[in-house]
Amino acid sequence: MLLIRRAEEAIAHMVESGEARCPCHLSIGQEAIAAGVCAALDASDTIWGGHRSHGHYLAKGGSLEGLFAEVLGRTTGCAGGRGGSMHLSAIEHGVPGTVPIVAGTIPLAAGAALAYKMRSERRVAVAFFGDGALEEGSVHETLNLAALYRLPMVFVCENNLYASHLHWSERRLKDNLDQAGAFHSIPGTRVDGNDVEGVYDAARLAVMRARTGAGPSFLECRTFRWRGHVGASSDEDVGVRRGGELAEWLLRDPLARTEERLTSDLGHHRAAIDEEIRLALESARTAPEPDPQRLWSFVCAS
Repeated sequence: MLLIRRAEEAIAHMVESGEARCPCHLSIGQEAIAAGVCAALDASDTIWGGHRSHGHYLAKGGSLEGLFAEVLGRTTGCAGGRGGSMHLSAIEHGVPGTVPIVAGTIPLAAGAALAYKMRSERRVAVAFFGDGALEEGSVHETLNLAALYRLPMVFVCENNLYASHLHWSERRLKDNLDQAGAFHSIPGTRVDGNDVEGVYDAARLAVMRARTGAGPSFLECRTFRWRGHVGASSDEDVGVRRGGELAEWLLRDPLARTEERLTSDLGHHRAAIDEEIRLALESARTAPEPDPQRLWSFVCAS
């Protein structure tokens, strides 16, 4: 969680300074979800994220330098400098790719889970998505298919209460996202998304259920993002109410809550992570930019 926080703070600085020129959606304040869920997974399991997936990528083992270089559009980036912040890939660590289309990777995760089942592999696919994704029809189609075929899959809804600039109460009649899979007989659980141990415990049970053939589960992890929907500024751009909520949620900082439970000091970890970030940034900044002619190497033509 500390690595994710410090890495995204570094990206925020690059956005504010103009060094990073691609759109960056930060998950500062939501780190416990990525860390807790990925801690419950095996190396061979896969995760499928969306536009706000720096944390998922890092929690599953993605390269820090690969992330920074991708955000800066360099050839050493995890997508060769062609994708930017929202298109991250670390196939060797179980991150086939992230897609900024809202709910776009949820059916892809189901396809992976179906492949695992057909090949009799004990692998699990996890789809990360925000609360706004539940308003896409493909999500409900995927819930039905996953339930029907008992796919080894976990749906993880990172409910930060806002879909871009709209609070859930402006989009839904009831606060019941944890029951999104109920119609399809998929069990749902609501968990405090700022409690990494609670997230891990819920994810561990869901992953075990998927891996043993019992089918998919739905986790609603309640949290709050500290920064804007996109960009680095503190998220007060959606009105007075959102600004007031932010002050309340800062007191529920997942890192501070976790550190209070630890018996050891994190000072040496902070120093090590800061040095790791410094070196990764230095390497990313000095990496070459892609040759524009390489663009045509990745275009399909009949």
